[in-house]
Amino acid sequence: MVWVGWIMIQINVSQFLKEPIGSERDYQVSDSVNIMDNGSSSMVYGNVKLTRTNGSIIVRGKLNTTVELVCARCLDVFGCPLKLDFEEEYLPARDIVSGDFSPAYDEPSLFTIDDNQVIDLTEAIRQYALISVPMKPLCSQDCSGL
Repeated sequence: MVWVGWIMIQINVSQFLKEPIGSERDYQVSDSVNIMDNGSSSMVYGNVKLTRTNGSIIVRGKLNTTVELVCARCLDVFGCPLKLDFEEEYLPARDIVSGDFSPAYDEPSLFTIDDNQVIDLTEAIRQYALISVPMKPLCSQDCSGL
């Protein structure tokens, strides 16, 4: 079964966790995320696909955003477009059957599904955007600098 819908950055997966292994859902994402530490938010849009596995949900995303950067040559602020392709596994914070906390919940490097069965894509998007930012951002290839 494939389901398509518009979402924000948080996805309620309570019903999806009850579906058979291999079930998929497609979503269109459109929301703002604070990616850089400058306090401004960037609009993020694109597609994510959720796949139900035996004990988790795999999230695959193809997203686009634009972040404000400072040109390494002329020091002007400019909008730098980024394409984010990611795949992450989200583990439930609690066991679906028993309700006990999962051992993975204490592992800070893992993405988890919270107690309300909500997946929050914000941190994954932020991390993938930060590693996509060029080391020496240029407002244009022919920037003459200062």
